[in-house]
Amino acid sequence: MSGASTTGSNGRLYGIGVGPGDPDLLTVKAQRLLQQAEIICFTQLEDGRESYALSVVRGFLDGSNTEFVRIIIPSDDAPVSKTIWQDAAAQIWQRLVEGQDVAFITEGDPMLYSEFSNLLGSLREAHPDSIIEVIPGVSSVMAAAASGGTPLVTHGQRLAILPAVYGIDDLREAITNYDTIVLMEVNRTLLQALANLEHLGLAGRTIYVRRASTQREEVVQQIHQLTEEDLDYFSLLIIKR
Repeated sequence: MSGASTTGSNGRLYGIGVGPGDPDLLTVKAQRLLQQAEIICFTQLEDGRESYALSVVRGFLDGSNTEFVRIIIPSDDAPVSKTIWQDAAAQIWQRLVEGQDVAFITEGDPMLYSEFSNLLGSLREAHPDSIIEVIPGVSSVMAAAASGGTPLVTHGQRLAILPAVYGIDDLREAITNYDTIVLMEVNRTLLQALANLEHLGLAGRTIYVRRASTQREEVVQQIHQLTEEDLDYFSLLIIKR
């Protein structure tokens, strides 16, 4: 990834998944591209907290040769406006037409509940001829299953992955139709809904994993032991039917 394209054409946007948190889980290809990158783009909360994705890969970077492009997003749970992604796409496109490659880093995998999908959509909408390459990463779902020591599904079984917005009705439907359900970003609303798990016949069949693969990792096998203090944005719950 040089500062200018060797063919004289537009640069390439790389969507790079950096995994769940452990730098050792970064793929060889992702590490190589990041070490070559002169422009690295990522989202950063408006309250100034460091990008989680950047904290994962910082040890691989040569800071003296790396330019960082930050996409500032709200610090609360409000949806990121389409305008923010359109502006980010325009900024990145300007670099691409100058023949520069840009690496957008995101925790987990770029194609699973990732902010990269918003950027990807905005860039493709405005510039369909954009050159884009996606580098898969280890998702938090897979990392949590490994930490919990439980297979997600086996032959013939079905898996559902639900985002942060769900309630007891969503749980009932998912539990009826799937063998394993993964609930992302365990929050207060879900914690309240989990009080009904016993009525659904699932008490004792859950695994809560917080910050999988990191030094702060926590695995809880007994769901009734969870409190609001245990909740974390980087957490998920695996339910086995």
